[in-house]
Amino acid sequence: MAQTAADAFVIEGARPLNGRIRAAGNKNGALPILAACLLTEEEVVLHDVPRIIDVLTMIDLLIDIGVEVEWIGPNDVRVRAANVTKTELDEELCKRIRASVLLAGPLLARFGNVVVPPPGGDVIGRRRVDTHIHAFEQLGARIEANRTFTMTADRLIGKNIFLDEASVTGTENAVMAAVLAKGETVLGNSACEPHVQDLCRFLCALGAQIDGIETNVLRVHGSDSLHGTEYTIGPDHIEIASFIGLGAVTEGELVIENCRQQDLVAIMPVFRRLGIRMEVDGTEIRVLDGQELVIEDDIGGAIPKIDDGPWPAFPADLTSIAVAVATQARGTVMIFEKMFENRLFFVDKLVGLGARIILCDPHRVVVTGPARLYGERMSSPDIRAGMAMLLAALCAEGTSTIGNVREIDRGYERIDERLRALGASIERVHA
Repeated sequence: MAQTAADAFVIEGARPLNGRIRAAGNKNGALPILAACLLTEEEVVLHDVPRIIDVLTMIDLLIDIGVEVEWIGPNDVRVRAANVTKTELDEELCKRIRASVLLAGPLLARFGNVVVPPPGGDVIGRRRVDTHIHAFEQLGARIEANRTFTMTADRLIGKNIFLDEASVTGTENAVMAAVLAKGETVLGNSACEPHVQDLCRFLCALGAQIDGIETNVLRVHGSDSLHGTEYTIGPDHIEIASFIGLGAVTEGELVIENCRQQDLVAIMPVFRRLGIRMEVDGTEIRVLDGQELVIEDDIGGAIPKIDDGPWPAFPADLTSIAVAVATQARGTVMIFEKMFENRLFFVDKLVGLGARIILCDPHRVVVTGPARLYGERMSSPDIRAGMAMLLAALCAEGTSTIGNVREIDRGYERIDERLRALGASIERVHA
């Protein structure tokens, strides 16, 4: 992948997007599943792996510790962790992605030791690792926390654990550690997002025993060893929702393939509240053309509020998309991002395009639309804000330039090529 931080997108907006687009495999499912391949020395074959920067970095981390990883197709990967040579993770690689911390659980469970530098990732506010550490300690790990986390254990022992927050990566690390622990582990207050469910189903495909998938209480029956398998990563519900938003604001007719309806239960009602008209047919979603977006007020004509939270609430990763869609909808809505204190700071970019947004505080914005947007120069601060800016640029009049598109590439595979196939005028240039 030749993209760099210096790449930019040049976009001619105000063109409807029409056609069919297939949702990629879930980035946030692929990353822990790749990490979980460390739990067995047998071969694992994964399908629908998104070929994006974060996934490539995770693969580099695996290769660095001796794991054999081979791309056997455009989105198919063969992994074999039979000859892991070290359990200390590379600091520079860890700085690139938050998901580097997900290697801690499987390495600790299988080898009894791991050294993890602080993880990197999006700068969207404080992102604790306390939940991970507390879970490992309760399973019997000994942990030294200085500049890095040094963890050791003889064999982890199952225990009843109530996670101090419903952390997605904390839950994933805890369940990966627990599958090789002795006895039963009960994880209360677990995250149950679609990608957490996907990880649990993958672990079961390896031979693990996990009850309570889709709920916030997971019961893990520890195994002595796990075996290889072949598995297909589930579709990315965040990407699906991003495409729904793109179709709505560009007023084209867009058909999104490879959708899983149960992963969208928290998303569709919010998008309908923003006025998006769509039809669901099995694994496809059709965003109807000629959208006239009208925000649905609360009963009595009160201004509605969209807020995020742990699943099954509206996903935090989609608040940026909701803001961008709301700029094109008639009416007023408050969007309350409860989980990350820096997530909404990107809205000044949309205001620069002509959006009517009041930033009330780090967590809340009030959006009034529809606003006529005009092309502008911007720079992407993180994955989801970058996609929201791309959405706004595609419906704006004139030319927009979005810099630092490496951030968008971290979460969306070949997004410029896929959007061009739908009629978008978008070019990648070296800025």
